[in-house]
Amino acid sequence: MTRPLIVGLTGSIGMGKSTVAAMFAGAGVPVFDADHEVRAMQGPGGALVPTIEAAFPGSTGPEGVLREKLGALVFGDKHALARLEAIVHPAVAERRASFLERHAEAPLVVFDIPLLFEKGGADAVDRVVVVSAPAAVQRERVLTRAGMTEAKFADILALQTPDAEKRARADHIVDTGVSIEETEAEVLALIERLKAVSDPL
Repeated sequence: MTRPLIVGLTGSIGMGKSTVAAMFAGAGVPVFDADHEVRAMQGPGGALVPTIEAAFPGSTGPEGVLREKLGALVFGDKHALARLEAIVHPAVAERRASFLERHAEAPLVVFDIPLLFEKGGADAVDRVVVVSAPAAVQRERVLTRAGMTEAKFADILALQTPDAEKRARADHIVDTGVSIEETEAEVLALIERLKAVSDPL
C-alpha cells in the first residue's frame, strides 16, 4: 500500500511559515493546517466547544471558546493544560487521519505544524522543512504585529526551539529572508525534489 510522502513544515514565529504553506498549496500540494483545524473546532458551533465547556466551565460563549478566559484557566497549570491537550490533540489527530485518507493518491502532503519539534511531532513525518530568516528580519516582522511587545516576543522565543537547532535538524530549509519571488522559486524546486523521492513505505 502506498501513501503520500508526509512533509512536516515548521518554523519559529515571524519566519514566514504561513506564506510558505500557501506557496505549497498554490502549487497544488495538499496542506493540513493544524492551527486552522483547532480554531475551527473551537469556533462558533465547533465540535470541541461543549467538551471544553464541560471541562472548563465559563470558558466558552456563543462565539465558541473564549481564548483569554481559557488561557487564564490553563496558563501556568500543567495539569489543566494536560486536560485541555487530552481533548484537543486526539481530535486534531482524527482530522489529520481523514485528511490523509482524502489525499491518499497525492505524491506528497504537507503538515503545517508550528511546534513540530517542541511537541515531538518530527518522528511522525518523512521529511522536515524548516522556514527560516535572519534574526533581524524575524524581529522586524514580529514587532510590527498588533499587540506585540519586546517582552511578549522574548517569552514566545523562550518557548520555541531555537532557529539554529531547527535548521540543524531540518531535511530542507526554505529561506524567507530574500524576495518573495526567490522564496517561491525555492519552494517550487523543493516540491519537485520531494516528488522525486521514492515512496517511503
